[in-house]
Formats: sequence, structure tokens, C-alpha cells
Amino acid sequence: MSRDIVITNARLLGRDAVDIRVSCQQIVSVEPTGATTASAADRESGRDADLVIDGSGLIALPGLVDLGAHLRQPGLEQVETVTSASQAAALGGFTAVHALPDTDPVADTAGNVELVHRLGLDAGYVDVRPIGAVTVGMRGDRLAEIGAMAHSTAQVRVFSDSETGITDPLLLRRALEYVKPFDGVIAQHAQDPLLTKDAEMNEGELSSRLGLHGWPAVAEASVIARDVLLADHVGARLHVRHVSAKGSVDVLRWAKQRGIDVTADVTPHHLALTEELIAGYDPRYKVNPPLRAQADVEALREGLADGTIDAIATDHAPQPPEAKECEWAHAEPGMLGLQTALHVAQAVLVDTGVLSWGDLARVLSSAPAAIAGDAEQGQQLTADAIANLVLVDPLGSTTLQRDDIASLSWNSPWLGEQLPGRIVATISRGVPTVLDGALCTPEAVRTWI
Repeated sequence: MSRDIVITNARLLGRDAVDIRVSCQQIVSVEPTGATTASAADRESGRDADLVIDGSGLIALPGLVDLGAHLRQPGLEQVETVTSASQAAALGGFTAVHALPDTDPVADTAGNVELVHRLGLDAGYVDVRPIGAVTVGMRGDRLAEIGAMAHSTAQVRVFSDSETGITDPLLLRRALEYVKPFDGVIAQHAQDPLLTKDAEMNEGELSSRLGLHGWPAVAEASVIARDVLLADHVGARLHVRHVSAKGSVDVLRWAKQRGIDVTADVTPHHLALTEELIAGYDPRYKVNPPLRAQADVEALREGLADGTIDAIATDHAPQPPEAKECEWAHAEPGMLGLQTALHVAQAVLVDTGVLSWGDLARVLSSAPAAIAGDAEQGQQLTADAIANLVLVDPLGSTTLQRDDIASLSWNSPWLGEQLPGRIVATISRGVPTVLDGALCTPEAVRTWI
């Protein structure tokens, strides 16, 4: 039986209304509305397709790609699982998510990354791409099985020690040398541990007033400066995760002007929120790296607009209630991000004129896919492309309530907040995962193909 989808009258970037036909995981045609090969009567009645979606008023974007999310499985299944995170991702318009290695056990062997990869295949909602740890146990003393992970069935191309980062420059140089032959990339969390010992928030006047240990922005920029010089020396690719400060943007801009092969991402919350929110000591706003000043936020938006920062990545970090519903000093850092990333980006970037919808497709889809070396994601919505796409109502709105969260945790700073945009449908490899704004059941996802 044919498993075809026809999306009618959708707005495609740079084009008027189009009809998009999907069959066997691929886009088979993109034609001006009314010009599809099926007769008008068949198209309107749906007799020529298993599913017809009315795209009137909707923007069709390539499926979103997240460069870094904490999926917590194996080891912390009570906080999040690969399935629950995949469902949250689908609701957020994602068709691929890169899973950070800070699981238990750590994803530092071929077997461990293959386990995460299989869990993603079993969930079925998005492509789950494991990120391999750079060092054994992310302890920073010896390299992990980088080659074995790269040649495993998971085909790992991105390696990171997650929020630990690599502080030993010799070890980082060795890692860069290891990934260079297969065009892998080291994704580095930039933090000088000596400058940030016991740090709780951005260093500045507010941290002094609140009596909280400060986290100086230079602790990030100085590590980025060291790392881009090492990457240039080796001739390998470096990616800087969740850039948070103006000084870091300045260093990245300098490195790119010199032709150094470095990319970077920024989180939605660092583009939208500032340190002023910490005045109430609400642990929801405790993240790593910390929320910064308004000047930093403006620099991050400018850096994203001019290409100094390449992508938006969620750093989705579920935490159990006991890790957030406590005193600030004892709270764990992290926020949910997969379900709200597109909405937050629309609010602070598109609706303010910083980026166009085409720019947003670049920083949330094509650029992260290219950084990760994933040719099957981030493709333009043209005939013969793999059918990974999301349909967005830009004039709609979304209010995230606790019952709406697919994740097993609910540490979102946007609970109860109205955000612009409504994700109407997500299609991953030709399989509907979200329809009419609602998550498709696992049974429906499994039986579609």
C-alpha cells in the first residue's frame, strides 16, 4: 500500500504557495499549488494520498537539527529517556537530535554509542545521533575509543566531554588529530575550572549584590582562544558549544577572519534571558554557562546574524524536581529546550527583525546538520530530498503547560508563558510524528512505513 503525504498550499521559503508530495521517505515533487500531477478532484478528496495536510497559512521548513541535548538514558531514566526526549523534539519541530555522552555509563565506547543509537531507532520519532565522549568516563585523563565509535554502526562524527570540557591542551591536541582523518569534530564546552571554582552566576555588579560567587566571562573566552589556536595548528575542526558572552563572540569573529575552521552554537535561553532573572534566586534560571548581561545577549544575537555564531542548539537538560525545587546553591544547572526552541527563536530573532525565516532555517537546520556531517538532515525542501520537514503557523501561539511537556521533567523557564508560533506538523523521513499540533502515537509512528 502506498504511504503518500500531500501538503497543499504551504508557503515555501522564497516561493509562493506550493504543494509538496512525499512518498517512500522522500519528497517526490514540489509544485505551485494546483499544479501537482494528481487531478484536482483527487487532490482535494485525498484519494491519491494516505494523508492530505492543508498547509494554508503555514511555513514549511526543513526539519530542525539539535547539536546537543542531554537525553539521560542510560542511567537516569526517571529524569528522561531517549523516547520521551524524542517525542519532545518532534513536538518542537526537530527531526534529528545529537545526544550528549554524559550518561551512565558514559558514551565512551562503540558499544555504548550503539546502545543510544538503537534506543533512538526504537523510539522512531527523530534521528538520534550519539555524541561520543572525548576521554574515558569524561574524566579528562586519557582518550576514549574515538576511532571505534567513528566506525561503529552509530558512525559518530561529533565528540565532546559535555559540560566537563577538556582542560588539558595536549589531550585536546591529540583529540583534534584523531578526528581529522574522518572529518570529525570536537565540540568543546569552554570553561576554565580555576576561574570558575564555586561559581554560581555571571560575575558582575549583580553577583556582588546577591552575594553569589561570580563566573567571569573571560573564563569562557580564554579557553576558546586557546582552542581555536590548537585547531588551527592541527588543521582540524573545532566546534564551541553554547557560547554565552560578548568576549567569546569577539574571539570567534577574530578566528573566522583568520580562516580557522571553527564553528559555534548558542542556546535559545542565552539569546532570550538575562542575569536579572536570578535576582529572585529561582533555580529554573540556573544554567551552565550562566545567564549573562543584556550586552552579552545583544552580542550573541548580532553574532548569530552575521555568521560568527553558526547555529542554535538547545542544550536540553532535564532535571528531577529535587534538583530544581531547592535552594539556589544546591540546585543543578539546566533547562528544557527541545519543545520551545523554535518558539523562542521566533520571538527574539524573527519577530524582532534580527533574522528572517530563511536565516532561522539555516541556524536551526542546515548549519547544524553540516557541522555534524549529517548529509541526510538539513536538506532544502526540493524533489528527491529526504522528507524531513516541519510546518509552522507563524501567526499562531503556544502556551506551554506542564501537561503539554513530553519530557519526563518540567524544568522549563517558559512554563505558562505564551510564545509565538504553532508547530502544526512534523514529518521525519516521510513519517508523520506530529499532526495538528499533537504527538502521533508510537503505534502510528511504527506502522506508518
